Amino acid sequence: MRGMPHPQYEFANGTVNSCRRFHSIPSLQRPPCGPRTNVETYEGQRSANQPREVQKRTFGSAATHIQRNPAYSELNSDDVSYFRSILGDGVVEDEDRIAVANVDWMGKYKGASQLLLLPKSTIEVSKILSYCNTRRLAVVPQGGNTGLVGGSVPVYDEVIVSLAGMDKIISFDKVNGILTCEAGCVLENLSTFVENEGFIMPLDLGAKGSCHIGGNISTNAGGLRFIRYGSLHGNVLGLEVVLADGTILDMLTTLRKDNTGYDLKHLFIGSEGSLGVVTKISVLTPAKLPSTNVAFLSCNDYTSCQKLLLAARRNLGEILSAFEFMDHHCIDLAMRHLEGVQNPLPASQYKFYVLIETTGSDEAYDKTKLESFLLRSMEDGLVADGVIAQDISQASNFWRIREGISEASVKVGAVYKYDLSIPVEKLYDIVEKMRCRLGDNAEVLGYGHLGDGNLHLNILSSKYDDNTLAQIEPFVYEWTSAQRGSISAEHGLGLMKAEKIHYSKSPEAVQLMASIKKLMDPNLILNPYKVLPQSVL
Repeated sequence: MRGMPHPQYEFANGTVNSCRRFHSIPSLQRPPCGPRTNVETYEGQRSANQPREVQKRTFGSAATHIQRNPAYSELNSDDVSYFRSILGDGVVEDEDRIAVANVDWMGKYKGASQLLLLPKSTIEVSKILSYCNTRRLAVVPQGGNTGLVGGSVPVYDEVIVSLAGMDKIISFDKVNGILTCEAGCVLENLSTFVENEGFIMPLDLGAKGSCHIGGNISTNAGGLRFIRYGSLHGNVLGLEVVLADGTILDMLTTLRKDNTGYDLKHLFIGSEGSLGVVTKISVLTPAKLPSTNVAFLSCNDYTSCQKLLLAARRNLGEILSAFEFMDHHCIDLAMRHLEGVQNPLPASQYKFYVLIETTGSDEAYDKTKLESFLLRSMEDGLVADGVIAQDISQASNFWRIREGISEASVKVGAVYKYDLSIPVEKLYDIVEKMRCRLGDNAEVLGYGHLGDGNLHLNILSSKYDDNTLAQIEPFVYEWTSAQRGSISAEHGLGLMKAEKIHYSKSPEAVQLMASIKKLMDPNLILNPYKVLPQSVL
C-alpha cells in the first residue's frame, strides 16, 4: 500500500511482503502494565441447604446482598428419583461435573447447585419444568456457559438444566437458507454445516466454539456481523419454547412473513431464560459470498476512527461486513498473552487500530472498491498505516487479535467487564475517564463494534478489590445513562446488572417487564435473581 513502508513479517505459510497491494481472499474463514497475579480463589462449595449470600468479590459488580428466596423448596432424594425416572443417566450428581457447571468461564460467578440435568428432548424439558414448578424448585437453564454477566450459573442451589444434549440439526431449506435445529447446537458447528451448503450464520462470536445457539438467542447475542446482518430479532424466524409450567409453546415457523397477532417469539429473544427455555430454533442464514477482504489499519486518534467509519459506510456500502476498533492497550495485551499471534503493524505504535472486513460477490469489483477507499482514506489523513491480508493465514491472524482480547484479559488477573451502547462520537470518552479515575491501580482497555456503537470496556487489576470497584461503579452506569446509552449492548443483564436496569429503562418499562414475568412464571422458578430487580417481583 502506498505510504506504508514495512519490513517483511512471518506468517504461517511463510514470509509475505506486507507492502503488497490489495489481495482478495476467496472463501475466507476466520477461525504499559506488568504481569498480573492470579484471581482470588473461591471459597469451597457449600451444601445446597446451607444459607449462602452472594460473595461480592466474586462478581466484579457492586454487591447487592441477595438472600435466597425462602419460597423455593430444597432438593431432596425424591426429586432426584423422579428426574432419574424420566432422564436415566441424564441426571448428574458427580461433584466434579457439577462444579464445572456451577462456575462461569471467567471464574467470577459461582453457585452451589447439587444437581445437573441433561435432557435430550423437548418432552423431557417439559416434564422437568412441570415438576419443578409444582415443587417450586428453582431452575437455571444453561447452554455453553460463555456468558459474561452471571446469567447462566446458579446463585444458590438452583437445579441446572443443560441443553447440551439437544444438539441435532432438524432441517435445512437450501432454497431459502432457513436452518431449523435444537437449542444445544454449538454455533461453530452450525456455521460449518451451513457453509458447506453455501450459506453463513448471521452471527459470529469469539466464543463460537463453545456457545450454543439457544444461549445466543436467549441473550440476543450481537457479535461481529451485526453491522451487516443485524440482530437476532431480525434473523430468527421461529422458536419452540417450554414455559415454566411445562407448556410447550410451538412457534417454530419458517415463514418470512406472518402477521397474525402478537409475535411472541420476541419475548424470548434476549430474556435470558427468565420467561421460558428455548428448545428449537429456525433462523434465516444469508448466502455465503465468494469474495472476502480483511484490512488491519491504524489511526492516530479516535476522531479519525469515527470519520473512517462514516467513510466506510459511504464508500464500501453493500460490501462492508465488519468494522471493529481496538486501542493500543488491547494490541499490547494480545501480543503478550495470545499464543501465535503477530502484530501486523510492528514498526510503530499507534493509538488506535481498526479491522475492516468486506464480503461480496465480485472479486475484482470488491478489490478495486476497497483499494480506492483505503488510498483515499490515507490521502485524507484518516489512516496512518495498514495492511491488507493476502491469504487466509494473515486474515486469521488479524481476526485472532480482535477476537482474542477477551480471552487474553482473563489471563492477567481480575477483569471488570462492561458492555455498553453509547453514541459513537462519545463512545471512547468513558475509557479516558476511567483511566483518570483509576490511575495506576488498573489497566483500562477500550475495544468493540464501532459500527454498532458498542464499546467493550475492560478494566484489568491484580485482584477483585472493593476500592477499585467503588471507583468504577456506579460511575460507569451513571455516565452511560447520562449519554442515553445502554448498560448492556449485547451481553445481557444476568446477575451482574439485574439491579442496574433502571439506568437504561424507565420505571414504567421495568414494571411492565415484571408483570410479564409474573404472568408467565408466577412461581418465579426460571433463572431467579437475574434480569429484573428483586424489588419489583
